[in-house]
Formats: sequence, structure tokens, C-alpha cells
Amino acid sequence: MQTYLVVGGAGYIGSHMVKALLGRGHEVITLDDLSKGHREAIVGGDVIEGDLGDRELLGSLFSSRRVDCVMHFAAFSLVGESVEQPLAYYLNNTGKTASLLLAMKEHGVGRFIFSSTAAVYGEPESVPIMEGAATEPTNPYGRSKLTVEKALADCETAHGLRYATLRYFNAAGADPSGAIGEDHSPETHLIPIVLQAASGKRESIAIFGDDWDTPDGTCVRDYVHVNDLVDAHILAAEHLLSGGESLTCNLGCENCYSVREIIDISREVTGREIKAVVTPRRPGDPARLVASSEKIRNQLGWRPSFDDPRAIIETAWKWHSEHPEGYSS
Repeated sequence: MQTYLVVGGAGYIGSHMVKALLGRGHEVITLDDLSKGHREAIVGGDVIEGDLGDRELLGSLFSSRRVDCVMHFAAFSLVGESVEQPLAYYLNNTGKTASLLLAMKEHGVGRFIFSSTAAVYGEPESVPIMEGAATEPTNPYGRSKLTVEKALADCETAHGLRYATLRYFNAAGADPSGAIGEDHSPETHLIPIVLQAASGKRESIAIFGDDWDTPDGTCVRDYVHVNDLVDAHILAAEHLLSGGESLTCNLGCENCYSVREIIDISREVTGREIKAVVTPRRPGDPARLVASSEKIRNQLGWRPSFDDPRAIIETAWKWHSEHPEGYSS
């Protein structure tokens, strides 16, 4: 049994992480300021409400509790917002993470799992994207994440920190129990937006361009179930805790689907009419964004359990059906 600190454990991916770690018998401490997350999403363990950048709080936490591994899910993640408010993103995503890493160093905590993003790659030159591809992010969100990635490598050189950076693409779905799921405000992810249209919370779903160089003219993306992401984080933590080297890996199912295909599958799963309206392209959207996950499959034996978007959408629909107003339901 290990003790994990899950930073951002009240959020979408973080709450699924907490549930999975508790289910495996580990001790879990959640640190979250609840500015984006939901206390109702935390199914157990110890909960500390506080700011990631609070040095005094971090010092007290690490002084009073043994922590074997820290998992970080506390980033701001809206690309458009990052363009409008870059300093907020650099402060939260980069500056406060540096405060966390400094507190870990001061208290001898040497294992760190970082939730990173495909946004570090920017406009991909080829797909599927390999970890060795150029990292040229096109927005402050991606740059704030990439700066942390570089800081982790520097901390390993200087202080012996062992870390795993996991770059993933489109997290989707919900825990099959229906107990926890995806509840953002505003919502920006395709599948929950489509399901909001199915439930009547939205009049329609926008398709941003239908003239892309793809089979049906709509953008193609790689969708990974949230529980598969969680499993990858656990494998990475076990690797580090057993003495493994630091690593950087993509997380993707390598099964790519277009926006129109996701809408059609959602119609079948929900049995609802979902109105789709074609609108102009969004600047900066790549036609295809698909990960190669060969590295983590080979090195850690990760295998996604949900490799069919129908199964992913079914779990998401169960959550949305049972929680029409999110956690406030």
C-alpha cells in the first residue's frame, strides 16, 4: 500500500484517479481548491481544500504525512482562455507547479506523475504523433505545460526526481458505475457537448468545418476513456516506485474517429435526435490529431479496455442521464 497525493482530485480525471487508487487499497490525499472541481466527485480518502501555490500548506502537508507519489491534475486547460489570460495559465500551470516541486524536494518526496497534453506538439507534421515529434505549442496552455515538462527534466538532473509525463489527447467517458463523470463549466469537450444536445440542454451541436482533408470532411481525433487514462497513471507510478527510470509517453487508443462519426454513434447510443450545424472552421484546428501509444504499450504493458467509441459514449451517457445537472443533480 502506498500513499498518493492527488492534486486536482476533485476534477474530471483526478476524481477517477482517486476512486481507482482507493479501489486498489492505497491511501489517498486529495488537494484541490474546488475552483474547477466538485467535492461530490471525491469518493473517499482525505481531502484538503487549498491552493496548490500555498507554500505553508504544502510544507505542513508533507511534514505531517508520508507521501510516496504525487499525481498532478490541477491545470487550467481551456486553449481559448489561455490566449485571453496567458498570465493566469503561467501562474497556475507553471508557477504553482514549481512551488509543489520545491516543497517535494524540501521534504524528500521523489516520485511525480504529470498530466500533460498533446497541445505541447502544436500543429503535427505527421500522424500518428510520436513522442519524439517536435514540441512547438501554439498557445499559452500548451507552452505552460511544456515548461513544466522541461522543469521536471531539470529537477531530475539537479535533485534526482523521478517522473512520468503522460501526454494525452481527448479524455472521454465516465466511470461505468455512473457515480462520477464529466462536469465542466463551461463544457468544451465534444462528447459531453453532443450528449447535452441529445438531452435537450443544447439546441444543436456545431461542426467546425466539413471540408477538411478527411474521409467525411470533419476533423478526426483520438478518444481515450478516462479509466484507461487512470490505469496508465497507475502503471507509471508503479514503474517509478519500483525503481524505474523517468519517462514521457503519449496516451491514445490509436482508433481515430471524425466529429460526424461521434455524433452518429451518439445518436445510436442515446436514441435521440441530435441536430448538427456546420459552422466555419476554427483557426488552429488540425485536421487530424492522433497519438501513437506504442511506447507506453511496450514499456509498461498498457492496454486500453475501452477501444470502441460506442462503449466510451455509453458510459458518458449513463452519467449524463443520471446527473442531468452534473454534480448539482
